Amino acid sequence: MKPLRVLIVDDSVTMRRLIRSILEADPRLEVIAEAGTAREARDAVNTYRPDVMTLDIEMPNMSGLEFLDRLMRHRPMPVIMVSTLTRKGSDVAVEAMSLGAIDCVEKPKVGASEDTFSKLADTVVLAARARVSGPRPKNQTITPRQNRTFQRICLIGGSTGAVDAIERTLQSFPSDCPPTLITQHMPEPFLVSFAARLNPLVAPEVRLAVDGMPLIPGQVLIAPGGRIISILRELPLCASVFLRDPLCQDTDLPWIPCFCLPVTWLTKLSRVF
Repeated sequence: MKPLRVLIVDDSVTMRRLIRSILEADPRLEVIAEAGTAREARDAVNTYRPDVMTLDIEMPNMSGLEFLDRLMRHRPMPVIMVSTLTRKGSDVAVEAMSLGAIDCVEKPKVGASEDTFSKLADTVVLAARARVSGPRPKNQTITPRQNRTFQRICLIGGSTGAVDAIERTLQSFPSDCPPTLITQHMPEPFLVSFAARLNPLVAPEVRLAVDGMPLIPGQVLIAPGGRIISILRELPLCASVFLRDPLCQDTDLPWIPCFCLPVTWLTKLSRVF
C-alpha cells in the first residue's frame, strides 16, 4: 500500500523539521511538501494534492483558522491542527473542528521532549482516512409548531471529527425540537467548550447533561466527559437523564456504544419513546 501523502504547514522551520522527522519515521506516511504561509500552503495543495495536512494556527498574513475556512470551501481535505493554541478543550480547538478540522494536537512546550507528539503519526493516519465534505448551505430556520408534543427522543453519536456535522445538524432544529441527547467522543474540557459554543448558534438550548435532569422539548443535552448517559423512565411521557460511572476506565468517555446500548435497553423496557 502506498504511504499517505502529508503536507506540513507551519511558519517555524524548526517545528516543520520536528513534525517531518516524526511523520517520516512511520512507513505509513510520506511528507511530500512543507509550507510556511497560507499562500505557500495553497500552492502546495494545488501542486502536490496531499492526502492530509498538518496546519498551524499562528502564521503571518493569514491565520491557520482563516486558511482552514477557505480550504474547506474550495478544496475540502483532512486537516490536523498542530498549534500551541489547540489544547484539547480550548475555544480555538473547538472553532477549528467546527470549521472542518479532523482533530487538534498541541505542540510540545519549551523544554518538553518529543513524547508530546508520540501519537501524532497515528492521528494523521486516522485523519487521512476520514471523509471530508465542504460546508453546506445553512438551513432555513424552522418555525416551531403550536402545542407540539413528542413521543420520541433524538439520539446523536459523534466521533472525533463529527463536530462540524453536529453543529450543522442542530442548526436545522426548531426551538421546540424533541428532547435530544448527544454523545461526542472527546475529553471533558472539550465538551464544556463545545456546549458553550453551540448554545448561541442554534435555536434549542444546549447544555451539558446533569444527573436527574428531565428530558424536555427544545433542549439538547451533551453527555459529560467520563460518564455514561442513559434514560430513566419516571412516568408516561416523562423521563430523565441517568449518569453512571463506566465499568472500565476510558480517557475519552463518553463513548458512543456506552451511550446507545443503555438507551436502547431502557427504551425497550419502558416502551415510551
